Amino acid sequence: MFDTTTRESIYQPEQGDLIFPERPDFDNHMDERNYRKCHLVAACRAFALNSLDYGFAGHLTVRDPEYFDTYWTNPMAVHFSEVKLSNLIRVNHDGMVIEGNYALNRAGFVLHAAVHAMHSDIVAMCHAHTIYGTAFAALGRELSPITQDAACFFEDHVVIREEAGQVAVEEKAGLNVAKAFSGVKAAIHQNHGLLTGSRHSIDAAAFWFIGLERCCQQQLLIDASGHQPIEITPDKARYSRTHVGSEYIGWLHFQAVYDNLTRTQPDMFD
Repeated sequence: MFDTTTRESIYQPEQGDLIFPERPDFDNHMDERNYRKCHLVAACRAFALNSLDYGFAGHLTVRDPEYFDTYWTNPMAVHFSEVKLSNLIRVNHDGMVIEGNYALNRAGFVLHAAVHAMHSDIVAMCHAHTIYGTAFAALGRELSPITQDAACFFEDHVVIREEAGQVAVEEKAGLNVAKAFSGVKAAIHQNHGLLTGSRHSIDAAAFWFIGLERCCQQQLLIDASGHQPIEITPDKARYSRTHVGSEYIGWLHFQAVYDNLTRTQPDMFD
C-alpha cells in the first residue's frame, strides 16, 4: 500500500537508486529566485508550444522568494516564445515595475496582483486567452468529471461570473477573481477564459493550465457528439484528484516539459 507519510505521490519509486525528479532545497534567496525565474521562462515557452498565445494577451507570474510583495512576470507585448531570463520583469502589487525594462500588462496586474496580495500562500498564477478554454468559459458552467484528467479539477475549480466578458482592467475585477481563489487551483472566468494558481510552484500552475485547456477541449468534443457522457462518481473523482491532481503531480508533470525545453531552447536562459 502507498505510504503517504513518506511519499507525496504513488508515482515516486520505492527504490532509492533510480533516476526520478526531486524538488530542490534552497539555502539562499538568490538560488531560489533563479530557479523560479528559469521555470517561469520555461512555462512561457511551454505555452507557446501549446499555441496558448493570442497577441499580447496572457500573463504568468511567480512570487519572489525574498521580496514577498513582488512577483516576476512575462513582459508586455513579447511573444511567449521570445520570453527569456533577460526580459522578465519584477513588479509590486501597486503595478510598479521594480526590475526590468519592459512595460507591465495592465490586465495581468489587476488580476494577478489581487490574487497574490489576498493569498500570501499562492506562489504562481497563469492566464491566457485560449481557444477551448475561452469557448468553454462562454457556457458559464463547471467542468464535469468525465475523464481522469478532468477529475483532477473535481471540486478544485470555480466559475467566476462577475464582470463576465468585460476587459479586466478595473480593481474590482481583480478582487472578485482573488476571492474566488480561496482553496482551489483553477477558475473559469465566464466569457473570458481560464486561470490557474499554485501554492507550490509555477511548474504546477503552468501544467494545470495546460491540462485545464485540454479538458475543456475534451468536454466540447463530447458535447458536440450529441451523446451523454458517463461521469465518474464523486468518490472516484476525489480519489483521482488526490492522487493525480495534486500540486506535486503538477510540478512532476512539468519536469518532463522543462527538461525538454532546456535541451531544445537553450536561448531561454539568455
